[in-house]
Amino acid sequence: MKDLLTDANFPRTADQRVYHLGVRPGEVANRIVTVGSPSRANTIASFLDAQPKPFVLNSERGFLTITGRYKGTPISIVSIGMGNPNMDFFVREIKETVTGDLAIVRLGSCGALIDVPPATVVVPKASVAITRNFDFDFASPENSDEAAYKISKPVSADDELTAEVIKALQAGKPSGSASAIITGTVNASADSFYSSQGRQTSFPDHNSHLIEHLQEKVENLATLEMETFHLFHLAACWVGRTVFSQVGSTPLTTGPVIPVIESSSPTQHLRSAPPPLPNSVIRAAATHMVFASRKSKDFINPQQVEEVENWTAQGILNALFNIQIPEDRLHASEGSVWELV
Repeated sequence: MKDLLTDANFPRTADQRVYHLGVRPGEVANRIVTVGSPSRANTIASFLDAQPKPFVLNSERGFLTITGRYKGTPISIVSIGMGNPNMDFFVREIKETVTGDLAIVRLGSCGALIDVPPATVVVPKASVAITRNFDFDFASPENSDEAAYKISKPVSADDELTAEVIKALQAGKPSGSASAIITGTVNASADSFYSSQGRQTSFPDHNSHLIEHLQEKVENLATLEMETFHLFHLAACWVGRTVFSQVGSTPLTTGPVIPVIESSSPTQHLRSAPPPLPNSVIRAAATHMVFASRKSKDFINPQQVEEVENWTAQGILNALFNIQIPEDRLHASEGSVWELV
């Protein structure tokens, strides 16, 4: 592989596919739902318009991208798996692929740190990060004079997109649903499912009081998962950004990015890298479905999962449909997989 690389800074193929997601310009829309699991991505995709037929790409790195239209508006659904590194791949590679503004909503599962039942839906206003402190001596804690875990300052979600998400969820919740919608809370995103979320395993993680410490330190803390903070953080970093990565010679002239693509688009070969637009923005919001209560230890059942995923999926699609992005801030439809031909 090494002899194919001319510049490893931001690898792309000769036809402009990014290295991990496998997508290229014209395959991802400006409005995006991101999820962890492919099954949830397919659930959301079931609500897309029949025409154009949704474009589906599976990258060999495990990312799934589905792009189509919802009520005539181009929308992409991207399944990224779990954790901050995958969220980092997603946001950075999408931003280098899509010209103009981005509106991204994460729909994910979470654990609840407040006394609510499974299938509750939470829309956070902000998120903090919990990271394992690698300078702490976990084998001999008596040798350490600092905490085993670090908690960041909160980063806010986009107010406008969050408001649209709340409005759409409230309007779309079935009348017979027992799920509550909780808003105005703070999320915590951990760098581990186990140690940084206070779960007890056979490893010496020194995390038995981590949840209590979190609740004391973070006001309005409600949910715990693994991806939202990094999405909010990267979106906040991008505000007002006018400098773009400079790609000179194509970093990869052939492989190893070989995605599996399903598409009815006859114009795939026409797409090229779009010119960047100055002062683009990334709006980010999140919706969390409570799968587990860390207080009661209750866990969601399959019937509840199906119900809550369906109506929240439609709610988020409606929110993205309603969020305004000026026409001159959108990726061109010509030559894209969402072009109506």
